[in-house]
Amino acid sequence: MSIRKSYAVFGLGRYGLAVARELVSGGADVLAVDRDETLVNSLAGEFPLCKCADVTDPDVLRQLDIGSMDTVVIAMAESLEATVLSTMLCKEMGVKTVIAKCANEMHQKILSRVGADQVVFPESESGIRLAKNLLSAGFVDLLELARDVSMVEVNVQSEWVGKNLLELNLRRKYGINIVAIRRGEEIITNIDPEKPLTREARLLVIGNPARLGKLK
Repeated sequence: MSIRKSYAVFGLGRYGLAVARELVSGGADVLAVDRDETLVNSLAGEFPLCKCADVTDPDVLRQLDIGSMDTVVIAMAESLEATVLSTMLCKEMGVKTVIAKCANEMHQKILSRVGADQVVFPESESGIRLAKNLLSAGFVDLLELARDVSMVEVNVQSEWVGKNLLELNLRRKYGINIVAIRRGEEIITNIDPEKPLTREARLLVIGNPARLGKLK
C-alpha cells in the first residue's frame, strides 16, 4: 500500500497552476501558494488549501508547515531571487524534494547549487507532465504516448533482483511490455529474457497508465 504524499506549489501562473491542477486531479493533497491575493481568492474554490503568502519569509513558511511537505514545486521563474530564497528555506526546513522552475541554464546551475533537487525548463517540460511524474512515484520518467498508453522507466524492485523476465512474467502479471533495459548510459533493446536482473538496471516499460500504476 503506497503512502499518500503531500505537495506544495509556489507560484500559480500558467505552469504552477497546471502542476497544481494535475496533482489535485490525481488525488494528491496540494497546498497552492501565490503572492497575488486576487488570484488566490479566485482559486480558493478549486484548491481547498490555497494561500496568499510570501514564500521568501521563513516565518511564513513555518506557519504553512512547509517542512512537513514531501515535495515543493517552485514555479516563480520570473524572480530568480525569490526562487533561490524559497529553495534554500525549503531545504533547510527539511523538505525532501524541491523542484524549481528556471528561465535559463545559468539559473539552472545556481538553483542546483543552492539545493534544488530538480530544475525544470517550462519550455521543454509541461507542468502536466511534471505532475504526472510526481504522481507516478517510483517511475524515473514518464512519457504519455497516447491517452491510454504511457512509457515509463522503472527501477528494478528488490524482489526482482536475481530473477529473469521469464520467471517474473511481468507481461502476464501486469499487462505491460518491457521494450528495453537501461544499464548506466547503455540502453539494451535486444533483451535476453533469461538474463537475471540487477539492482542498478532500469526497465523501459509501455502500458496502460492504470496497469503501470500497479508497479509502484
